[in-house]
Amino acid sequence: MTTIAAANLFFITQLPNKQASANFQETACRNCHREIYDNYAKTAHSIDSRTASTESIKGSFDNSNNRFHFNLFMHVDMIKENKKLVQSSRISGEEIQRASFDIVIGSGRKGQSYLYWNKNNLFQLPISYYTRTQSWCNSPGFPNLAYFDRPISLNCLECHATAAKTTNPNGEGNEYDRKSIVLGIGCQKCHGEGSAHISHHIKNPTDSVGKFIVNTANMERQIRLDGCALCHSGMRKAIKPPFSFTVGMKLDAFSVANPISSQADTLDVHGNQYGLLAASKCFTASAQMDCSSCHNVHKEEYNEPKLFSQKCMECHGGKHQKSCTVKAEGLGTLQNNCIDCHMPVLPSKKIQLNIGKKEKMEPDYIRTNYISIYREESRKLLKQLP
Repeated sequence: MTTIAAANLFFITQLPNKQASANFQETACRNCHREIYDNYAKTAHSIDSRTASTESIKGSFDNSNNRFHFNLFMHVDMIKENKKLVQSSRISGEEIQRASFDIVIGSGRKGQSYLYWNKNNLFQLPISYYTRTQSWCNSPGFPNLAYFDRPISLNCLECHATAAKTTNPNGEGNEYDRKSIVLGIGCQKCHGEGSAHISHHIKNPTDSVGKFIVNTANMERQIRLDGCALCHSGMRKAIKPPFSFTVGMKLDAFSVANPISSQADTLDVHGNQYGLLAASKCFTASAQMDCSSCHNVHKEEYNEPKLFSQKCMECHGGKHQKSCTVKAEGLGTLQNNCIDCHMPVLPSKKIQLNIGKKEKMEPDYIRTNYISIYREESRKLLKQLP
């Protein structure tokens, strides 16, 4: 047994409970899965929640860009005071309330929102960051007023953290055992609690078959999909408390989503990627297509249309399969970019943002997972071809 392996085994056996060992186990995964671990660390899932700092917060604290106006009288200043980062709500220049940036929610690819601690209670801050405009904006649900008493429930953290536990036995309220929170979407979110797996393979280093760990590769399609649908199927009606579900189980026993619609315009691009995919003809015509058919969750593949187009052509590139029929000088470009025609970036009907520069609210723009023909979006793309 190596020195590192022996040290890992010692710490695992000495830690008082599984929850307290969660952060350590996430790091321990790297000893055997270094390449996967290091690649995953660069993904949006991995940094979906983090401790707040000047490095993790996208917005500016410079005096020229650190103010957001809700209206003529109320504004919020984002302030850096020594090592402390603060949101300060003011009316006619007088400070009314303030709270510190404690947790960042969101990788920053599309935007970020922020949470703060009041003792052991967790709340949302009124100002978020919108990457599209590179500016501060209202947090969703705060269109016209800054307030600091919006509680963060366990349902929120179920999709934005690996582990969390409230002090309420039923998982209700927003008072937390702060030591229980494991930020980011870590290995154990999808592969299950890892102490038994780590302990077994440290003791049995020649065993090449993963034991005591969840691997959905050989499970039925719906079980594979359920692991993603937990957080990517919109608002769900809870049957059991948050964090009860583990990947590999049937999700409908824990929470129920709205019925999947065959009408694309009834499904919003925000928050229901599973529903959009499941309503697509590509999905309904396939017995095995799932999220992993296009997404490698262990790698950062954002903004790589050629890569995703290659995955489209695995089904649409044969002699007897439908392929791109557009006739244009830039057809070579189109063959490397299926998604901007068939899965374009569209405005959300549900998420409207006040970026403090326009009279009208700005919709959040998100790439749809409803695979279809979008003629207007295709025309826009053709006009941009060289």
